[in-house]
Amino acid sequence: MRAADAVVPGRLRRRLTVAFLLVAGLSAGLLAGGSYLLLRQARFDGSLERAAADARYQLVLAGQFVPLTEGRRTELLTSFEGGGRHVVLVDGEAYPSHPGYAPPLGARLRATVAAGQLGYERTAPPVRPRLLTVGGRVPGSSAELYVVTVEDDLAAGLDQLRTALLAGWALVMLLAGGVGHLLARRTLEPVGRAGRAARALTEGLLDTRLPVRGRDEFSAWAASFNEMAEALESKIEALSRARERERRFTADVAHELRTPVTALVGAASLLRDHLDRLPADARRPAELLVADVIRLRRLVEDLMEISRLDAGREVLAVGPVRVTDLLRGLVRQRGWADRVTVAGPPVTLSTDARRLERVLANLVANAVEHGGGDVRATVTPAGTGVAVAVTDEGPGIPADQLTRIFDRFHKVDPARSGRGSGLGLAIARENTRLLGGWLRVHSELGTGTRFTLELPAAAPDPGDAP
Repeated sequence: MRAADAVVPGRLRRRLTVAFLLVAGLSAGLLAGGSYLLLRQARFDGSLERAAADARYQLVLAGQFVPLTEGRRTELLTSFEGGGRHVVLVDGEAYPSHPGYAPPLGARLRATVAAGQLGYERTAPPVRPRLLTVGGRVPGSSAELYVVTVEDDLAAGLDQLRTALLAGWALVMLLAGGVGHLLARRTLEPVGRAGRAARALTEGLLDTRLPVRGRDEFSAWAASFNEMAEALESKIEALSRARERERRFTADVAHELRTPVTALVGAASLLRDHLDRLPADARRPAELLVADVIRLRRLVEDLMEISRLDAGREVLAVGPVRVTDLLRGLVRQRGWADRVTVAGPPVTLSTDARRLERVLANLVANAVEHGGGDVRATVTPAGTGVAVAVTDEGPGIPADQLTRIFDRFHKVDPARSGRGSGLGLAIARENTRLLGGWLRVHSELGTGTRFTLELPAAAPDPGDAP
């Protein structure tokens, strides 16, 4: 029993891996991104709450310096800066406690503070330092005080968190790719084995079977496939045995008929020579008897030839053959010169003249007997070989019959049955294969039929014939 081999990864496996990777990557990305945004917002909100509480306290302290004369303003700024607080005092003009921490105050922030409310504003990245400005009106005065908080540490922490999440996402993608590839491989491996096994069956390896592992759906599938393969192998073996019996029967019948038919032919020849001496009422039956004996002799000869072809005992006698001259001589010898037109340039092949003549004779005889009308045989060079087309003007062959036209004992219909045995085209095809050529047929109802014989420049060895 031959087990199916492993299959090279295909597009479906890659698509499954990519799909698994996308799902895992999207899920991990959404989770990491959502977590980062939530944590970022929470950190910024916490920083804002602390800064707002501190700003309220600083505004109360700033109220102690009212009224804000020039000296008190300077004292206020110095006091805040000395306490580690960066502020901007706006009293007509803006007075920062530290020039390096004097962010521009936006119009929206100024409007909120002017309305008596506490407002805030952040510098947008990538401006550094990252500053949070919270401002309000100084109690008992029209001046505005803005407390500036540096958020560089907060931004750095968030950047580190983002980097860690990106690294984790990349790691998840790598793991997802590996897991997805492994799952796709394990999932599609039985499918690949089944495909390989099916191809092996089509190539004639009827002992191919699939391994049955476990009790899952694929195992049931493999068991069903093995049952089908066993049934197919049994059927084909039975058909092969039946075909071999048919061939032996044909050969035996032809062999057994050969001796009595030879005696009948001799007697029929004598009877034919004395037909004119027979009474008028006995002459017609005698003529029919002679014709049937001749037909029987041809049938036995055809059976003998096809038996030899089946047995593979035919040997090619290869030599130079002038195809066009051979075809013209054949037409003259068979008495078809008045119905068959031969055309084409002189072409020489290295082939078996007797077998080529046999093929051409069967094709032309089929066209003369069954085609009707004029028959044309055309020889045409085809590459290094030659093509011979035999065309008739008969009723044509139905399309559903063309696939069986070369079958043994097959006759299209009573209108084309004639007196033939149904072996002529089968013998022509077998001889064509032996010569390394191809025999094709094309037919249209009401128009006619064309048989095309294609032969190489030199006949191959018997084992190489198609």
